[in-house]
Amino acid sequence: QVQLVESGGGLVQAGGSLRLSCEASTRAFSRYAMAWFREAPGQERDFVLGISPTGQDTYYADSVKGRFTISRDNARNTVYLQMNSLKPEDTAVYFCAAGAVVAGSILPAYWGQGTQVTVSS
Repeated sequence: QVQLVESGGGLVQAGGSLRLSCEASTRAFSRYAMAWFREAPGQERDFVLGISPTGQDTYYADSVKGRFTISRDNARNTVYLQMNSLKPEDTAVYFCAAGAVVAGSILPAYWGQGTQVTVSS
């Protein structure tokens, strides 16, 4: 079982930045691909970004390319989501996930509890 704990969410104005962190409670962290998903009110949970176990490969949804960046520190069992140029439509609960790379995305096996990001206009 892998526990994932997100932090760093909050309220920010449009055009601002936030960095989310997700710490995993497993010694096998470097074996997992990691990803961020988001779920806006009344909508499905959507893939946002993913990163391979070594960090060599990254995967992005078109909606965040050029604005969001994913990175990981395997020594700290932590994955990060840097969000720049935030827009009101980025408002959602952001979930960290651990899993495997499948067809250019991440298939989650474990989920965090989520952290709220609210972007005001």
